[in-house]
Amino acid sequence: MTGAVSRGRPGGGLTRRTCLAASVGAASVWLAPGVAHAGGQLEEPMADSVRTALSSAIANSAPPVPTFATTEAHLSYLRWLGAMSERLQSRKPDFNTRIEFLQTVWYETRRAGLDTSLMMGLIQVESAFRKFAVSNVGARGYTQVMPFWTRVIGDGDPGKLFHMQTNLRFGCVILRHYLDRERGDLFMALGRYNGSRGRDPYPNAVFGAQRRWVFTG
Repeated sequence: MTGAVSRGRPGGGLTRRTCLAASVGAASVWLAPGVAHAGGQLEEPMADSVRTALSSAIANSAPPVPTFATTEAHLSYLRWLGAMSERLQSRKPDFNTRIEFLQTVWYETRRAGLDTSLMMGLIQVESAFRKFAVSNVGARGYTQVMPFWTRVIGDGDPGKLFHMQTNLRFGCVILRHYLDRERGDLFMALGRYNGSRGRDPYPNAVFGAQRRWVFTG
């Protein structure tokens, strides 16, 4: 499936306003241990048709069971899963928890048409892979979703944002929504996700973190 990076301008934002040194520097600011840095999404007016579409995207609670058109696609997925599991082990020592998390990220990013390595970078910056992270403005979980989203496009229960698949699905659907609003401009969409639209630090931090999760096998 085409990822979000390829839908934007060439380079998908990795070269826009940034270089490796700038990205690493920004990431060091945003990745201070024990702090949930983001969660600054702003509640904005939303057309009924958009709200309905987002609600529908959230509501389908099908389990993240991957399906593959070919044997090679399945083998590629298994290679990805093994490589990511090794990289994530220090953050999530329990094997079953780690595999379930990775399977869900893989499923939800493809469901939303996003690049999986980008979402892994976003989660690293947002919550350092902590399921119960809470920011100083009340954003919750892996992808630091603001509670108002559960009222706008969910069932109104912010407690569900601590459920793994629910949180990952909200994060992916929200980023997809922002990417569509920004007409494929990933830099601007990430800024909107963080509530810092047009400013460099947050997108650069995500792009810097993304490099760890790129899979080339």
